[in-house]
Amino acid sequence: MWQKTHELVLLTYKLTKTFPSDERFGLTSQMRRASVSTGSNIVEGFKRRSVKDSLLFYNNADASLEELKYQYLVAEDLGYLVETENRRAAELCDHVGKLLYSWCASQRENAKT
Repeated sequence: MWQKTHELVLLTYKLTKTFPSDERFGLTSQMRRASVSTGSNIVEGFKRRSVKDSLLFYNNADASLEELKYQYLVAEDLGYLVETENRRAAELCDHVGKLLYSWCASQRENAKT
């Protein structure tokens, strides 16, 4: 799962390189931070010793991922991304979200046994 998230981080950095320079401290920074936060929280969740602690970090990752999805929408609406770029990013966000959801469900199930 973290590998796909890492792919999303790299894509986000690549796509935001083309944003206007006046967005450097705005949308560019926000999107990069949200993507890195998603991956960082997943990785940190893996290293936690209890499922409860891990799920807290996975929840934070999911929240950052949702933030990033919205920021991609804003970027497209502002004309910073073409539809095909945004579609690729949205597909990758959705894929990461599904992986994260499934992982959390399996962790909750394993904690019950």
